[in-house]
Amino acid sequence: MTTMLAEEQLTKTANRKADPVIRIQDVHRIYELGENKVHALRGINVEIERGEFVAIMGSSGSGKSTLMNILGCLDRPTSGDYFLDGVNVAQLPKRELAAIRNRRLGFVFQGFNLLARTTALENVELPTLYARVPTEERLRRATEALNMVGLGERLDHFPSQLSGGQQQRVAIARALVNKPSILLADEPTGNLDSRTSVEIMSILQKLNDEGLTIVLVTHEPDVAQYAKRLVTFRDGRVQRVEPVARRPRAAEVLAEMPLGEQDEL
Repeated sequence: MTTMLAEEQLTKTANRKADPVIRIQDVHRIYELGENKVHALRGINVEIERGEFVAIMGSSGSGKSTLMNILGCLDRPTSGDYFLDGVNVAQLPKRELAAIRNRRLGFVFQGFNLLARTTALENVELPTLYARVPTEERLRRATEALNMVGLGERLDHFPSQLSGGQQQRVAIARALVNKPSILLADEPTGNLDSRTSVEIMSILQKLNDEGLTIVLVTHEPDVAQYAKRLVTFRDGRVQRVEPVARRPRAAEVLAEMPLGEQDEL
């Protein structure tokens, strides 16, 4: 019942266009390792508006991945508040957080995380199984998502039959299949070459143009430049927040790049 109430609150507040879709207030995250305490986040304050494309940057250990885990309801802050669509989810029980992850958030990771023995279509369908979407609707959504990322002709291919860029596009389609309000991308180009990285950023820019809120974690300035706003972390604190100046369009950059030995489009 509590899960339903949290979902109802999120649904109601999602229509309040004036509210930020994400508001982090004075968030601390402390990990206890034996007798030692590691302060991963030290009083973070961040707001992200609906429809934004925000890149979070910082060196290893800066706190950016810890924040991403909290944004994705994979972890909870030690103290402070996390408002998602106006609802404070910081200390919700694990079951409610799982429901929010499945219905409200889409995830893209560096390692693709595809099931090797299932097709692209079956991989994309997987989140809809947990959401108890009817079979016909699952198939329709998964096919539509793969078409959106340019893989409509590879529905029955297994991951081993796809290039790295194509596998990441399957992962993006999987993240979109439950129609999330936010896409969280953690180093999505980390395992890709330069051209394929730009291809992925072109897809993310297109999704953002269509209204999807995107939060991207990266340590690569060349990738962060495709976002609209940059939040830089250092030592568990927000060091700087700034708009991206002279933001390039990935599709235009891609058009000027030479083709590799295997064009992955």
